[in-house]
Amino acid sequence: MIYHLFSFLEHFTTRSLGFYAWQEVLFRCIMAALTSLIVAWISGPKIIRWLMRKKIGDRPEFHHEKLNALNKDKENTPTMGGLIILISVMAGTFLWAKLNNPFVQKAIILMIWFGAIGAVDDWLKLTSTIRHRSRNGLKPWEKLAFQFGGAVLIATFLYRDVANVPDATRLWLPFYKYGIPISGWLFVLIAIFYISATSNAVNLTDGMDGLAAGCVAIASATLAALCYMASESMTRTSTMTWAGYLLLPHIPQAGELSIFFSSILGATMGFLWFNCHPAQTFMGDIGSLPLGAAMGYGALVTRNEILLLIIGGVFVIELFSVVLQIGYFKYSGGKRIFRCAPIHHHFHLAGWSEPQVVVRFWLLAAAFAALALATLKIR
Repeated sequence: MIYHLFSFLEHFTTRSLGFYAWQEVLFRCIMAALTSLIVAWISGPKIIRWLMRKKIGDRPEFHHEKLNALNKDKENTPTMGGLIILISVMAGTFLWAKLNNPFVQKAIILMIWFGAIGAVDDWLKLTSTIRHRSRNGLKPWEKLAFQFGGAVLIATFLYRDVANVPDATRLWLPFYKYGIPISGWLFVLIAIFYISATSNAVNLTDGMDGLAAGCVAIASATLAALCYMASESMTRTSTMTWAGYLLLPHIPQAGELSIFFSSILGATMGFLWFNCHPAQTFMGDIGSLPLGAAMGYGALVTRNEILLLIIGGVFVIELFSVVLQIGYFKYSGGKRIFRCAPIHHHFHLAGWSEPQVVVRFWLLAAAFAALALATLKIR
């Protein structure tokens, strides 16, 4: 909005405003991050008080007595705190991004769609007014149906935007300089799978104070850098792009999406102010589902689907720990690999304190992000 306002003023007055920073993506990325951070700080206490008045409090229940005992003090902590993140991300994006950019438009729709799914799921779980579905939320098939529906829409329209971009219709692998051509239907299938899978992976990671928010902040900072490098020139006068220099897929207009991920970075950092141990509020599905979907979407736009497996290494580990646990439990007739899944609960039961688990997973997330960026130069 601010970008369009300055553009209008410059066009309307037919003279230079003498201020050019608003045209630079990097400047607007910084301002978007700061804006969403401040909005989160300001709106956080008000939203938490509103959730408390509505008695939207969580009662963590696990199929493990010791884990229930460890989480007893968290009863009645307001959940659906992800609303703070959604509002902050929207504020940063609407104020500083080019709203006519097709990638930004789809990012906004994606956040609203998956946020709505999470909101309905949380509300049905946590309110006692709908007694016949109390604490069950959406049924698994209902949740997946809405997730797949949103992913199909985003994937289809995303392919229409990039179909004529040579680098966008290829699958790019780390350490390999040349993309592998793929058909349109395969592009859409990969997009549907990634958006749905990453949405659920972040949802599974959201099980401890600050865990998901901190890991998302690190991943979003990395994706912001990748979006910027996918389209921006190295200098104001140079025709060489960062994508060309690092042998990355060149996706025109993708740089504007770095403002969206900068907003996520600021919003999650602001949310951590209230979500750090002991948490004043929990993220809930209203926050974890759209944040996860956004991670997958950013990888799709920049054609870094495989690299996202490294960037989001913590989310991948959390997701596969659940898959392995369920699969082995059924195969072995009741035996388990981990004490409890997702794997962060395994370490908690092993004797690590909750802050130890969270900080160590943050460090692991930072290491994965650094490794992912290192592969760019190796390529």
